[in-house]
Amino acid sequence: MKDITPDNTPASGNGAHSSHIDPEEVARFAAIASEWWDAKGKFRPLHILAPTRIRYIRDQLSAHFDRDANSGRPLEGLKLLDIGCGGGLVSEPLARLGGVVTGIDPAGASLEAARGHAKGQGLEINYRDAWAEDLVKEGAQFDAVHCLEVIEHVPDVAEFLKTCRSLVAPGGIMVLSTINRTAKSYAMAIIGAEYVLRWLPTGTHTWSRFVTPDEMAKYVELAGLELGNVQGVVMDPLSGNWSLSETDVDVNYMAIARQAT
Repeated sequence: MKDITPDNTPASGNGAHSSHIDPEEVARFAAIASEWWDAKGKFRPLHILAPTRIRYIRDQLSAHFDRDANSGRPLEGLKLLDIGCGGGLVSEPLARLGGVVTGIDPAGASLEAARGHAKGQGLEINYRDAWAEDLVKEGAQFDAVHCLEVIEHVPDVAEFLKTCRSLVAPGGIMVLSTINRTAKSYAMAIIGAEYVLRWLPTGTHTWSRFVTPDEMAKYVELAGLELGNVQGVVMDPLSGNWSLSETDVDVNYMAIARQAT
């Protein structure tokens, strides 16, 4: 398995445009990069959602690689890629669980926030200003590739997942997290989160880019993988807490993709 050298230097993709990512989406997140680690700021929903997302990742990767999920560092030594890592809200917990983490993002301001916070926490994470295509050209591969809250910002999901699949090592796994395209998701993720509660900046999401689980299964199959476990991520309106659901995938959901058996 080939990996990239953790030198934290900008990749060749710095300043270039990926054919799979909308530059306007990149600019939108770069503009608020200073708020990544403000738990009460514009990324508040991701901070609240974080424990549920990490628990899903920990359990799914532990099961896939035959690890004890409750061992403290069940991801020890696994090479993990966090695509669209932003300020490192997922990369840091993965590193604490023992993963050898590379985080890539085309927004340099977000990476600066990620690097600064990781340094303050004493964590070694390889953050790179890069696109997924850059890593494919380098021949890099990882035990697990994470695409969390990225797919709903991608114009061509099928091609994007094909690129991501090239980064999955033999026997590896992909972890996906996105938003379903339903009337309920429009009401909650856009009207509620952006216009009523003001949890997110207006325009953060475009409903037409949300992906249903059935569509995701087709995209994953086109990429040469098969969709495995799918679980919804639901919020209790009274407590504001998030939890996993085996049945309710109407808004947010997480899934794994692996080689066909």
